Amino acid sequence: MKLGVSIRTMGPQSTRDTITECAIQAEQLGFDSIWLPEHIAIPPDDAEGSEGRYLDPLITLAYLAAKTERIKLATGALILPYRPPLVTAKLVATLQELAKGRLMLGVGIGWMRSEFKALGLNLRKRVGDAEAVLEFIHRAFANDVVELNGQPFYFRPRPERPPIYIGGAPPHAIARAVKYGDGWLPMRLTPDMLKPRVEQYRKLARDGGNSRAEVVLMTALPTDDSKRCKALCAAYAAVGVDVLVYSDRYDNLEQQQQRMAMIAKAWPRP
Repeated sequence: MKLGVSIRTMGPQSTRDTITECAIQAEQLGFDSIWLPEHIAIPPDDAEGSEGRYLDPLITLAYLAAKTERIKLATGALILPYRPPLVTAKLVATLQELAKGRLMLGVGIGWMRSEFKALGLNLRKRVGDAEAVLEFIHRAFANDVVELNGQPFYFRPRPERPPIYIGGAPPHAIARAVKYGDGWLPMRLTPDMLKPRVEQYRKLARDGGNSRAEVVLMTALPTDDSKRCKALCAAYAAVGVDVLVYSDRYDNLEQQQQRMAMIAKAWPRP
């Protein structure tokens, strides 16, 4: 099992210096990946902890690509209905090229009604809109020349498509992961809750001819108790998690650095 870490790109913890130092330390400690969330329009009555401040994940990952060398760069998760297919595919391809193939694309369909309203989007259409983006990304990365709205055009640069991890709860997210993804991206499930869902996902993936079927779990860990943290990491590895992404709030850079250092010692290295 590999280990990732979510870096806060919201609120007072999202300064340039803090996100830079977190990313650099994660790479130095041997973490596999760093993950950034997405929100775009937080209303005043739902801004606790973030103060409504969010950095764009793709632009922030492009910045961090220049500050790191080896660690993978991931969205966790990019909200696809917010983004038009062609523009999204172009941004993803550009970032994948400039980051030398280090991108991991965690995606979701969204849930925050106020954001859909601010964007002028229909929340009820989010599944179809998200799947249209996924379908186009697959098509664009597979062909030099693609067609959209009756117009053929070159899709270049065309690096290797980044792996796609579909976020959300069963059964719909699992079905979407089998059809469009290289993996499933659940959040905050215990090992006991996760085990049957992983088995279900991998069976459906095998039946559907999807041989990769990775599981990336985003969750908090008991960073105040190294023994419990180590035991929980081992339990997640035992139920088939491929990448365990530590995701929790932190007050400042020093607190997150201490937590990452402790987790790095606790996890069962591949």
